[in-house]
Amino acid sequence: MQKNITLPKDTVTPNHVAMILDGNRRWARARGYEPWRGHFFGYKAVNELAKAARSFGIHTFTVWAFSTENWERPQKEINAIMDLFRKALKEKEKEFHKDKVALVHLGRKDRLPADIKESLARIEAETAKYANHNVFNLAVDYGGKDEIIRAVRNIVKDKVPIEKIDEKLFEKYLDTKDQPYPYVDLFIRTSGEQRTSGLMPWQMEYAEYYWERDHLPDFTPEKLRDAILDYSRRRRRFGGNDALEHFNFKPEVAAKFELAWWRLSNIPEGMRFRDYAVKHLKEQFGLSKKLAKEAAIYLAEALIEEKKSKWDKAKGKLKSFYKLIKNELKLAFEPEVVASLEVRLRQELGRDEAEGTARELLGEVYRISLFQAAKAAHLRVLASVEAKLGNWEKAEDYLQKYYRALKDRIA
Repeated sequence: MQKNITLPKDTVTPNHVAMILDGNRRWARARGYEPWRGHFFGYKAVNELAKAARSFGIHTFTVWAFSTENWERPQKEINAIMDLFRKALKEKEKEFHKDKVALVHLGRKDRLPADIKESLARIEAETAKYANHNVFNLAVDYGGKDEIIRAVRNIVKDKVPIEKIDEKLFEKYLDTKDQPYPYVDLFIRTSGEQRTSGLMPWQMEYAEYYWERDHLPDFTPEKLRDAILDYSRRRRRFGGNDALEHFNFKPEVAAKFELAWWRLSNIPEGMRFRDYAVKHLKEQFGLSKKLAKEAAIYLAEALIEEKKSKWDKAKGKLKSFYKLIKNELKLAFEPEVVASLEVRLRQELGRDEAEGTARELLGEVYRISLFQAAKAAHLRVLASVEAKLGNWEKAEDYLQKYYRALKDRIA
């Protein structure tokens, strides 16, 4: 892992990240290897990801390495996977003690080879004292339904009275019993698959999902960082209300005011430009007239520098603009990051990458995932392109649709 991979200040880091390790065989076949060779490269990737997770401040890291259904695979592949488990347990035991990581096995032990079963049980017992520091859950011969059935059987076996069975008691019979963070905050699945396949159905009640297109061997610590940043932008409601009251703008009005100063952007120092910008900023962000005037000045100065292609100076003005917005609205974004994205978007308009940058920008400002920002970002770019072409009617139509999509997502 590269030591310089860090998270921005104020990133909301998940306590528990769970991953389904997918795509090893596809990755190997695409490179001319025997399918099971991909598991070795997947193991190398997980090794780096586990270290990265700890460096990012993630307490519990769960990987589903072998399911109850995987016994149906070819015996040669199963043997290769079991050999990898042996290698991993031997190589990682010292690291678990050095980094104070509790290894916890999720799943059945009775069908595992005797030596693996013995090693797992021993390392679990010896590292259990580190559970409050870090937990690494290794799901081997694991199935979500199987975990629940085993829990029910043990409750029956212990003859627990019906009236004593509740959520807290049931959790004590799950494989994650007594862990500080048994509930998954962020669930990641690689290789473009978009299903949970039954991983930890009880513990993933309120998990945020993140789908990764690349196969596991190509899922790097940098990609894990991206997933955490995407998670950090999400507003987790847990069934409650989190309305952002200051975003009560009317899409048609916001679009009208913004389009007005777009049309005057060739002369941003003019009073008419500033007047329209003030009206727009009051409408979109709910600013007072005084703050809207101050913000409009920063915006105008940024556009002046942009016209001169002085992007660094434009970025500085935009940073001041977004700092004002952040302080007034109490949002969680970093002005430096947002200003950089804004400049990048303006440089990319008309190019394919613009839409991706627009998603990042909206995600960062409004604390929504890239998936949630996709529709609004698409409309925003279309509006900007039409404005550059001078198609003002189309630009206004797209701007109205953009503001509707944005309000639908954040209000």
